[in-house]
Amino acid sequence: MESTELYAALKLGWWAVLGIVLWGTAVLMGGDMGVGALLRLVARSDPQRRACLNAIGPHWEGNQTWFVLAGGASFAAFPLLYATAFSALYLLMLLLLWSMLLRPVGFEYRSKLPQRVWRETWDWALVLGGALPMVAFGDAFGQLLLGVGFELDANLRSSYAGNARGLLRPFAWLCGGLALALASLQGAALLMQRCETAVAERARDCAMGAAAAGLVLFLAAGVWASRLEGWELLAHPGPGLVQTPLQQIVVRHPGAWQAAFSRHPALWLLPALAVVGLLGGLLAARARRGTAAWRLGSLAWLGVLGTAGASLFPFLLPSRTAPAHSLTVWNAASSRDTLLWMSAFTLVLLPTVALYTRWCFRVMRGKVRPEEVRSSDHAY
Repeated sequence: MESTELYAALKLGWWAVLGIVLWGTAVLMGGDMGVGALLRLVARSDPQRRACLNAIGPHWEGNQTWFVLAGGASFAAFPLLYATAFSALYLLMLLLLWSMLLRPVGFEYRSKLPQRVWRETWDWALVLGGALPMVAFGDAFGQLLLGVGFELDANLRSSYAGNARGLLRPFAWLCGGLALALASLQGAALLMQRCETAVAERARDCAMGAAAAGLVLFLAAGVWASRLEGWELLAHPGPGLVQTPLQQIVVRHPGAWQAAFSRHPALWLLPALAVVGLLGGLLAARARRGTAAWRLGSLAWLGVLGTAGASLFPFLLPSRTAPAHSLTVWNAASSRDTLLWMSAFTLVLLPTVALYTRWCFRVMRGKVRPEEVRSSDHAY
């Protein structure tokens, strides 16, 4: 393979790896977040709430590995994206990280004291620590489709035109609501599998509601996005060449985010996957099949994230203030040698993490019973 062709293939490969890791984050960590967000709805007593927390107790810390992997993949494979996005979306990232900090503290301290006020305070902390990160996660994807206010100087130093009001754009919050609905479906399906009758029945109702809400929000987001001004890359040095964002021509026009679907009709399978996953998840929950609902929710996440990725491609971070400075798969990637070495390690490490995660879920399967939680010194 020619050097330029190899470099282009590595860039595409790492764009795909980043997508896979984000999907793993959404499915696994998002499911844990969904349990937290639904905690006060599905559990009406302290033993029931403890059972819910211990249903994800063996996994929630390990599942956050996927979130760390997503940050590491973007830092190593697309360093310009990492540096620019974390600054351009600074307030959103702070909301994500600060709200996530409520979770480990809530898990560890909630059951340390028996007082009702103490435990309910930490319950609400866990609800916020589950809901807010998923809203921020979805909001970030909405911000990408709307464009981020930044531009670059001749030395590729970023300057930003955004402010706190930029985080309040309705389309981005719609995407945040969609992410929360998908996470709630995953979390409710997990509780259907791992908790007993009363909690499982309430979780079933929540799963059906979340799937229905997710379907409505996804369709609304699709119609809205089709009317947005999108970005189109008209000219650049070439996929396999070393380049910067200062060497391209980019234009904005309505309907640009649908261009890939017009050129490649097979891509319509991605939004179809999302619809099938949400409809199937609703029906599976109605039939009290928690495992099937969880798997179909994972399929819905794949469809939603795949649709967003296909719409944006090749853009990683479109610039609203200087479209020609937008970051793409081609101009934000690391060097060829860096991507090559990272690929060798990832071919070993990513399947290892996936297999270990699967093994953990298999070993820790089964119902969590309140009486077992009360009698265990190691339970949350």
